[in-house]
Amino acid sequence: MEEFDLQGREFVELNSLMKLTGMCHSGGTAKMKIAEGIVTVDGQVELRKRCKIRSGQIIEYEGQKVTVI
Repeated sequence: MEEFDLQGREFVELNSLMKLTGMCHSGGTAKMKIAEGIVTVDGQVELRKRCKIRSGQIIEYEGQKVTVI
């Protein structure tokens, strides 16, 4: 499982996180995948593209998992 460090920020938006971690090659692709309902946050499908992801949350997409620290 990969980790993503917020580096002092309070949160990161879901679509940005997916782009920054390499889950998707662009923010636009991330937005489409979120809208399709195939991205989960803490085990629940998340449809909000700009959902605020905070420390301790786990994002999963196509078998890839990222833990936010």
